[in-house]
Amino acid sequence: MSTSDPPIVVLPHGVRMPLLGFGTWQASGQSAYDAVRTALAAGYRHVDTATMYGNEKEVGRAIRDSGLHRDDVFVTTKIPSDGVGRERHVLEASLAALETGHVDLWLIHWPPAAPGDSVRMWRQVLKARDDGLTRAVGVSNYSTAQLDELIQATAEAPAVNQIRWGPMLYDARRHAEHRERGVVLEGYSPFKTTDLTDPVLTGVAEAHGVSAAQVVLRWHLDHGIVVIPKSVTPARIRANADIFDFALTPEERTTIDALAGPGDSGDRRNAPTDFIV
Repeated sequence: MSTSDPPIVVLPHGVRMPLLGFGTWQASGQSAYDAVRTALAAGYRHVDTATMYGNEKEVGRAIRDSGLHRDDVFVTTKIPSDGVGRERHVLEASLAALETGHVDLWLIHWPPAAPGDSVRMWRQVLKARDDGLTRAVGVSNYSTAQLDELIQATAEAPAVNQIRWGPMLYDARRHAEHRERGVVLEGYSPFKTTDLTDPVLTGVAEAHGVSAAQVVLRWHLDHGIVVIPKSVTPARIRANADIFDFALTPEERTTIDALAGPGDSGDRRNAPTDFIV
């Protein structure tokens, strides 16, 4: 993977976020440390973690031990929804574990259930950004209506909404709703939500001499969607980063889009999910 000019999206206040990130959900201890070290060596410059993952210490140590300058690695972490009223404490604990000085993106992991708590938490997350503890702020697992609640209450849209996404979940309307609000769509679980043996994906992969998994990741990037594949297997980590020597044709992208099927998005993808990646 070439890191000289990695594809990025620019968030508010000029924050540059790499479109390809490395996910760390369900990675812990030495395995998490080794995976992040491998990812950074392979060229990833964006690492995603969360308070509830319990691996912030290992992620931070791997970043420091990589020899990379702190400013060259984009770090995301998340606050759980039960952190309402304790936002600053939770972020300070994350920073103490990561030892990165600040985070580049802080997300509300999923919407708090109690009425009004989402807006209350969002106001505190914005304050943390204004105080310099994080460079950008956003949410995860939010529906369009829940994004609008935050925007209407504070006049500030989340920079990012991290949601479950993949070709079989493609929803052009949902994607457009994010663009209209200035919210970057970030997809997680790209492989868990995708049949990598589907003939469309394997056919496109064969045409480019790559794997179906690499096609899925390239599909995200060609749509301008941030994607955070996760693996602890060194060969797969490196393969997932090797997606910059080919691009999908418009026809291939449209064919992959159609894997979701007509009308398959519906309320299921606009509703909050139980997934917490």
